[in-house]
Amino acid sequence: MISRYRTLKGLSEGLYKEKGSKFIGYAIPCYSEEEAKILLEEWRKQHHQARHLCYAYRFGADMKVYRANDDGEPSNSAGAPILGQIKSYELTNVLIGVVRYYGGTKLGVGGLITAYKTAAQEAIEAGTIVERELMDYIEISFDYQDMPEVMNLIKRMSLDVVSKEFTDLGYIKLALELEKSNEIKGLLKEFDSLELTDLGSS
Repeated sequence: MISRYRTLKGLSEGLYKEKGSKFIGYAIPCYSEEEAKILLEEWRKQHHQARHLCYAYRFGADMKVYRANDDGEPSNSAGAPILGQIKSYELTNVLIGVVRYYGGTKLGVGGLITAYKTAAQEAIEAGTIVERELMDYIEISFDYQDMPEVMNLIKRMSLDVVSKEFTDLGYIKLALELEKSNEIKGLLKEFDSLELTDLGSS
């Protein structure tokens, strides 16, 4: 079973210039298509005068969710080379976008492949590749009468709290190590008021 994966530590940028065209690469850790859409929209606003924003992403420790987009460039001349760099560096849970400012001279399909591949590579190499433990994410909700015991369990088991919110109920999102996940879920389910929702692994 896969328990670790390679991704990026944070946002990094790369740059490639060819015949007046400028290719700006962005590489960032990203965990879902919804998150990717938000990031791509931000980059589009930031570069509203650019001709193209081509991108690729890959998600999950099993690396089965991926996509490449040419954004109007010739088929497979932009998205595929970007995805190729993600595969080459064995990364997942990552989004890479390359913004192109057109310089007035056509580069041809071969030139575009080189440009998008290099901008993506520069962005990756400007960043830090890290190895992450695959975690199981859950959300728990509970009545206030159970809060002291729930918090005590979280502290005793040294659980990673991702977020917490206290309204009419207590809501806590936890990241659990895979090998301990079933044991911890079993302990949490012993609380009368507690409801547990599986959010999946990443």
